[in-house]
Amino acid sequence: MVYFVQMPEFMPFPIVDLHCDLLSYLAKIPNASPFATEDIACAFPHLINGNVRLQICAIYTDVRPSSMDLGSKQAVIFRELIEKESTSFMEFDGENLAPSEKVGIMASIENAAGIGHEDASWKDIYEQFDRILEKTGKLAYISLTHHTENRFGGGNYTEGIGLKDDGKKLLDYMSGKKIPIDLSHTSDLLAEGILTHIKKENLSIPVIASHSNYRAIWDHKRNLSDEFAQEIIIQKGIIGVNFLRAFLDNDVPDRLYEHILHGFEIGGEEAQCFGADFFYTLDFPDPNRFPFYFPLAENAGKYPAILEALQANLEQSSLEKLAYKNALNFYQNLYR
Repeated sequence: MVYFVQMPEFMPFPIVDLHCDLLSYLAKIPNASPFATEDIACAFPHLINGNVRLQICAIYTDVRPSSMDLGSKQAVIFRELIEKESTSFMEFDGENLAPSEKVGIMASIENAAGIGHEDASWKDIYEQFDRILEKTGKLAYISLTHHTENRFGGGNYTEGIGLKDDGKKLLDYMSGKKIPIDLSHTSDLLAEGILTHIKKENLSIPVIASHSNYRAIWDHKRNLSDEFAQEIIIQKGIIGVNFLRAFLDNDVPDRLYEHILHGFEIGGEEAQCFGADFFYTLDFPDPNRFPFYFPLAENAGKYPAILEALQANLEQSSLEKLAYKNALNFYQNLYR
C-alpha cells in the first residue's frame, strides 16, 4: 500500500555550489558572456533563478605548455567579473553570502597544470601560485590533476599513478595557506598518496571533494569510494554532488537523489553539498555524452526543485545543510 504524505510548503534556501567552469568558458570561447543562458548552465540568470548566493568558479586547464598562461588569464577574468560586473557578481568575503540580487564568487584551481606546466621551474611555479592567489584573493581548493597524469600525480582516468615528488612539493607549499586539496579528479592511488603525505608531514591542508558522486551508487572512476568519502567526512571536509549524467547514471535521472542520500547515510550530514560541474558543452566532440545533464538538473535554476523533491527523504534542517550551510560553515571556519 502506498501512503501519500502532504509535505509542508517548501521554503527556498540560498545555494552554495562548489564547482563550475564559467572562467574557462569566458577565457576560451569567442564572444563569451557570463549572461549567455544558451551557452552555459551556470550563466548569471540561471544562478539568480536558482538562488545561488555563492558560486565557486574553477580555473581549469589541461596539461600542455600553454596551461600557465591560460591559468593566469582566468585569474584575471575572475577579478574582472568582480570589478566590471559589480552589479551582478561580488567577491566572497569568507563570512557572508551575497545578497539575493548578486552572486558571490570564489576561485579554485582544477588541475595544477595551471600553476606549473610539465617543464616549468619551481621558481616559476611558486611565482605563478602567488600571482594567481594575489589576483583571486582566496582559493577555495586546488585539484592536483584532472583526468590525465601530470607532473604532480595521476588523474582519475590513470591507473597505477599516485602522488609524485612534485605533488608532495606543491602540497608542502600549500600547507598553512588555508587552501583545501580537492580529491575530485585524483586516481585512487593519488588520493591515498595525498592523505598519507598530509598525515606523515603533519601538513595543515583541509581535504574535500568539490564535485564528486559515490561509486557505491554508480561505479565510475570519477566517483568516490566510500573509504575516501568517509575519510573526508572524518576530517570535517565537504563533498559536492555532481550533476553530470555520466557520473550519476546514464539512464536514470533520479539517481541524483540517491547519490545525495547516500552521502547522508554514510555519515555526511555535515559534509554533503552541491558541486554541479556546469561547463560549456557545445563544442564537445563525443556525441555519446549528450545530453550532459538530465532535465531535472540541467542548469543552476533547478536547485529549488531538487531540494523540494528531497523533502520526502530529508528533514528541513538537512536540506538547509545541503543547500548552503555545510559549505558556508566549512569556509567560515577555514578563514577564521
